[in-house]
Amino acid sequence: MSEGTNETEKKGSVKQKLDLKNKLDLKSKLDDVDLGVTMPSTNVQEYMRVLRLARKPSREEFNMIAKISMAGIGIIGTLGFVIYALLTELPKAF
Repeated sequence: MSEGTNETEKKGSVKQKLDLKNKLDLKSKLDDVDLGVTMPSTNVQEYMRVLRLARKPSREEFNMIAKISMAGIGIIGTLGFVIYALLTELPKAF
């Protein structure tokens, strides 16, 4: 009697482990979801075409890109600091 009970418990625990594994298996869940993301192309000719069309920017173009990038970083940093300051100091005022 104890052997039959033991085998039933083993089968039950194996089934529970498989059920848990299936619940945690993200691949099977993500196969059903269409995220609109596709694998990148492996055609080397497409990459070579882009590299042939690419060119080194002139000093003027580089300076303009650098200025715009620094302005964007400054704006985002300032905005983040303002939000941080409001969220930390405002609750102390009440």
